[in-house]
Amino acid sequence: MKTQITQDANPRKITKIILHCSATPEGRDVTAAQIDQWHRQRGFKMIGYHYVVRLDGTVEPGRSETVVGAHCSGQNSHSIGVCYIGGCDKNMKPKDTRTAAQRKALREIVADLRRRYPRATVHGHYEFAAKACPSFAVSDL
Repeated sequence: MKTQITQDANPRKITKIILHCSATPEGRDVTAAQIDQWHRQRGFKMIGYHYVVRLDGTVEPGRSETVVGAHCSGQNSHSIGVCYIGGCDKNMKPKDTRTAAQRKALREIVADLRRRYPRATVHGHYEFAAKACPSFAVSDL
């Protein structure tokens, strides 16, 4: 993980870590700032995810962990949302497009979150919505 994650003590009771993809084509890098713009255009107050994992494995912060996310309907109040960039092939069909750096960074950030929230379970967005997101089986993390 290229970015050190530091957050204040979280008053929210976190029980889930939910993994997402940005649903962008393989190889197209996107920043947390760009996702923030997209989410604001959709009426969100700010980016809905707490973390974004770029193609090179850099982890960018989104919302503070102390702020309820906007990433998974019905699950936001007690979860942390982590999004990796990609998740679609060139035809916008679901595909596991994680780079080696993203795979490593996702494992590291999930391990860090699980250390800080030991009762939290890890899930794919697909478990709560009719979506392929994050385009890989969470058991393959």
